[in-house]
Amino acid sequence: MPSLQSLLDQVDEATNEIVEFHRSLVRIPTVNTGFMPTGDETKVAEHVKDWLSGEGIGSEILSRDEGRGNIISVLPGADHEKTRLMFMSHTDVVPIEDWDKWRFEPFSAEISGGRIYGRGASDCKALLASQLMAMAILKRNDVVLSHGLRLVSGADEEHGGRWGFGWLAEVHPETLESEFAVNEGGGTPVETGNTLTYLLGTGEKGRLEVHIRFKGVSAHASVAWTGTNSSYALARALSNIESYEPELDTSLDIFNHLGTFAIEDRATPANIDSIVEQANKANPRLGTILRALSRLTLTPTMISGGIKSNSVPEVFELTCDVRTLPFQDEAYVRSQLDKVLDGIPDVEYDIDYMSVPNESPFETELAEAIKRAQALAVERDDIQWVPAVSNGFTDSRFTRNLGIVTYGFSGVHPDDDPTLSKAHGTDESVGIASLVSATKCMIALAYDICGGR
Repeated sequence: MPSLQSLLDQVDEATNEIVEFHRSLVRIPTVNTGFMPTGDETKVAEHVKDWLSGEGIGSEILSRDEGRGNIISVLPGADHEKTRLMFMSHTDVVPIEDWDKWRFEPFSAEISGGRIYGRGASDCKALLASQLMAMAILKRNDVVLSHGLRLVSGADEEHGGRWGFGWLAEVHPETLESEFAVNEGGGTPVETGNTLTYLLGTGEKGRLEVHIRFKGVSAHASVAWTGTNSSYALARALSNIESYEPELDTSLDIFNHLGTFAIEDRATPANIDSIVEQANKANPRLGTILRALSRLTLTPTMISGGIKSNSVPEVFELTCDVRTLPFQDEAYVRSQLDKVLDGIPDVEYDIDYMSVPNESPFETELAEAIKRAQALAVERDDIQWVPAVSNGFTDSRFTRNLGIVTYGFSGVHPDDDPTLSKAHGTDESVGIASLVSATKCMIALAYDICGGR
């Protein structure tokens, strides 16, 4: 039987294959607008199913509705019990706001400067490609696993998972049965001097959509004073949100590890902004993370209103993205919104919870296995590890609710600057070095946790 090192060596030899497979995934548009019909994730699911079949690996596609398929595949273990490790990812991508700003066509998967460009290149088709290649290399070498390995790539992650992991957890929980899982939502490398630290994604902030409606009285625009223009109330709210100062908090575990990043001060609500400013000068990635994890964020994202250019608008609606810390419940969010909207007449709002805060413990068998796997993948034995709560939300909340220890970790190479990935932004991309290191990490992790031999 091949050694683990020989499997990792085969990843280097298969670099071109990994790259081309990843590009084939990016070239399939699976844009999720959040409004049905949308996504069309089944096209990727079918592509993956055919590819797995060519590797001698079975799979199935389950869909809540036509076109929104979830791909599930299992490499069974010799013990024939439930799988021990689950590879998680998602196949949908966010829309493109301005195609003209992209260096390359968003679904062309062009290669430039050691990176692959395209919508979904990093979020989340890179992780999917790496996990699939890891399974294929294990299968090609007839590696026997003592415990099963599961792969699930879901639809609809970008709009709450109601057609993906959320639906699977509710209707087909057997497809997610595992002891451990690894997903997107963590694994950021931070270099401080000669020190390399990885942030292991142990949890996530909550994510809410707030819809605020401002009501006025319609009238002809030529005699606007006979009505009440709702846009003025909207303008007041936007001004209040811009000047909103959230309460600061440094109780998350990451703030107990600042010494790892050569930050000597003990973080408190009184000094966290100065620590963020200090971190921004030396390492903007770290500064952004510390800022996001020390407060609630309230961000206006969409505006709609008015029916005609010569009519005073009776209603305007503002949509805001809100990210909460683990202990900030809906009552707290409402208290903050009431403060922001205080004094503005004829306003009402509702809250749509996309994700509640969630977390797995930091000290587990899976955490130790990830540490070993990444050390092998990037050939570094000096990596330090810090638990981190993600400022975004992922499908991990569904598996954590099922009692599955789930971490965000995607095997990024330390030489690959994560800020270049530009997930959800213009010129989204992934470094080829990270595709390779992630594939190695997933192989080593499966070999370890599932007992390869």
